[in-house]
Amino acid sequence: MTVDIKIPSIGESVVEATVGQWLKKDGDWVEMDEPICEIESDKATMEVVAEESGKLEILVKEGETVGIGTVIARIEVSDEKVTAATEEALVPEREGRKEETVPVKEMARDSQKIFASPVASEILREAGLSPESVHGTGVNGRITKEDALRAVAEKEVGQGEEAIKNVEQASSEKEENLERPKKGIREAVPGGRSVRREKMSNLRKTIARRLVAAKNETAMLTTFNEIDMSALIDARNRYKESFQKKYGVKLGFMSFFVRASVLALREFPRVNACIEGDEMVYHDYYDISIAVSTERGLVVPVIFDAQSLMLAEIESEILRLAQKARENKLTIEEMTGGTFSITNGGVFGSLMSTPLLNTPQSAILGMHKIQERPVAVNGEVAIRPMMYVALSYDHRIIDGKESVSFLVRIKEFLEDPLRMMIEI
Repeated sequence: MTVDIKIPSIGESVVEATVGQWLKKDGDWVEMDEPICEIESDKATMEVVAEESGKLEILVKEGETVGIGTVIARIEVSDEKVTAATEEALVPEREGRKEETVPVKEMARDSQKIFASPVASEILREAGLSPESVHGTGVNGRITKEDALRAVAEKEVGQGEEAIKNVEQASSEKEENLERPKKGIREAVPGGRSVRREKMSNLRKTIARRLVAAKNETAMLTTFNEIDMSALIDARNRYKESFQKKYGVKLGFMSFFVRASVLALREFPRVNACIEGDEMVYHDYYDISIAVSTERGLVVPVIFDAQSLMLAEIESEILRLAQKARENKLTIEEMTGGTFSITNGGVFGSLMSTPLLNTPQSAILGMHKIQERPVAVNGEVAIRPMMYVALSYDHRIIDGKESVSFLVRIKEFLEDPLRMMIEI
């Protein structure tokens, strides 16, 4: 019996996917539920597992883009694994050596491989560890990066925490190298110069398509303001140590911006709405999308029901989503939806920008670099840590007065954080 392995349905708007990497070779034996390849869509990367145990036949090469439902491989189903090594063991040994017969099932069991992710394999190889000595916690006993780090840490335990830290840093570099896009094809041009062509990933093509759509299909405008961050910085400095000790996460500025946005969205519901056909859809919940930059491009995971979360819970969710984004492990569900977006160009040094809408949302808040500037305070010049903020919005649904008032409300909450506690 033969079982077809197809590109699975990834989401309503996803119609194609790219075969990123085959984890097994053509002709290899695969076990049921064992990961056999990675596929990349315009939203996420996911693993495809074997639906049955048997011999794998690969039909689609790495890097090829095919439609959802396309058969990319077949598995010739068998009850027992009989490898070339197994069959050879049944053949009498040559050159006068004594004939031996080894039971097929026993040889098959001994010859089964211990599966490890590419990153985990590299970590174990450099540490001189055998995969057979490591307990895998992944699907079907697969060795994950965390399993490999744990094994190396146990080996290095006599060298203290510094050795473990070095292992983690080295593994991170290996992971980045494995995930970094392959170099394109170089072409000669007149004058002894050259250009390099590189195929756009599905994610990059989707980013390009959505950005163009945001400009062409909405009446987008941007309004600006500035925030004196003094009070927020003082509050953070005062409580950051006790906050981290109690909740196990650092107190950052993003959680305050999320909280301020939720409170302002309650007062200005159109900023949290969207247009569908000839209707305006108002949301009675606040799912805040947070833009995260990764090696593959910009992804926007969602903090669901942000209105019900405390600052510590918001910080924990931001940390979790950011880590998954950098490890390319976000699910479709974690990036689907969102009623309002926040992006922080300040982490890259941007002083001011006009963020593009994350359609179908109607507004996005842009944070920027905190920089000390001279400002007028009570009739006198003072040096204060200031941040420019920008609100890009769809003028079809949000009026100018509404957008400006919304951004002023954000400013009021952040310049006097106590307002967020008593909501005035």
